[in-house]
Amino acid sequence: MSAAHNQTSLESLQCHFTWDLDRRRSILLLLRENLEDVRTEEGNRWMGHIFNLWGFIQYKLGFTEDAKSLFNKAADAFKQVRNADEGPWLVVNYRNLAWLHHHLGEPAESQAYLSKVDALMREYPSPTQDELHPEIYAERAWTLMYLRENMSLVVDLFKKAVRMQPDMVEWNTSYVLSLISAHNHSDTGLDADLLEKMRHAKEQDPENLYLAALYLEQLANKGERIEDKAREIAKKVLRSPVCSYSGIRPLLRVYTHHISVDEAIDLAEEALKKHPDQRYLKRCVARCYSLKIISSKQSRLRPGMMDRAISLHEEVVSLYPHSPLMKKLDLASIYAKSDHSQAKAEEIYQELLQSDLEPADKQMLYNNYAKYLNFDRNDFNRSIQYHMNAAEIPEKSFFRENSIRYLEKAKNRGRMCREIEEFLENLQEPTS
Repeated sequence: MSAAHNQTSLESLQCHFTWDLDRRRSILLLLRENLEDVRTEEGNRWMGHIFNLWGFIQYKLGFTEDAKSLFNKAADAFKQVRNADEGPWLVVNYRNLAWLHHHLGEPAESQAYLSKVDALMREYPSPTQDELHPEIYAERAWTLMYLRENMSLVVDLFKKAVRMQPDMVEWNTSYVLSLISAHNHSDTGLDADLLEKMRHAKEQDPENLYLAALYLEQLANKGERIEDKAREIAKKVLRSPVCSYSGIRPLLRVYTHHISVDEAIDLAEEALKKHPDQRYLKRCVARCYSLKIISSKQSRLRPGMMDRAISLHEEVVSLYPHSPLMKKLDLASIYAKSDHSQAKAEEIYQELLQSDLEPADKQMLYNNYAKYLNFDRNDFNRSIQYHMNAAEIPEKSFFRENSIRYLEKAKNRGRMCREIEEFLENLQEPTS
């Protein structure tokens, strides 16, 4: 096959190299860092998908040998999970390997994988002629869901995969999770139909503690008493391997919002005691302390809690070197509440304000710094200015909307109302 024909064939294939997954380097590093917190041992039905995405990210970062190793791990993971040497679940993986060898200037190896793809597609054709194989829909859906992008497309892709192959429990669970994510910004909460879908998915997938915790959270939001059920799930979570989808994070959210922040801290600390080297748990514990300290006066904190919180947050910053902004902001918020570390909070903010950040990250920083100036430094005028800085970046985000709401409230209270009113009238619409 000629090089030109081979290139045309590759470009027509559905896989990570053709799914428009290119991202700036900082985002790729962050994604890789987060993937490291996902469990990849036996029992995770998405192991193959995880290694495929991880391999693609390593390729984009320039680590081609790591990429090849991870793509090969993906193939082994699929064989282990599906208990079969080959099947349609390998199509995306083989296409990734075909692309990788093409970029490495190895046309024979690339063509060998394309031939394997052709053989698989002949042996395992799509159930319908005008649609892709459900395995391809499911893997692309999982990938986009992990990236937290285009959730309407994720929902559509999972829906197609489940319709074509309804016996795949993990696909249906992920379909429901994608529906929940798509509704996350709804002011009215989840409707009865989606709650019923969650309940049914939970019955089909009883070992999925992440889904169980999310379902419990929705019941709590509706006013149901969930304390006993939460503690039952907590016992299971504590016995489970640690990862970002073990259910610990949504369960801690249930505790902090509907039971007790102190009990959330105790649960997180107990998990960390069982797995003292797990950085993801340190991140969860630190977050619980942050919520406690920000919402409480120092006189109401347990002895040593402030020091423990600071120590954990400092460690988390060092453990996640490629996602420092939010974690440094959390650390600054803790410093700001400490009688002995307020100067350190200002140091962190000034360091971040002088750094080169993407627009969305600048919005987050300006919004957080504005709140710090108002609530911790009693500097109302500078706070207003930084809320304006966040709002004037024409990119849609929670932090932009939060700053706009703050400015509107300040205007209605008669403070700097002329300046704020003029600013809001001239505000540009966000670009995304």
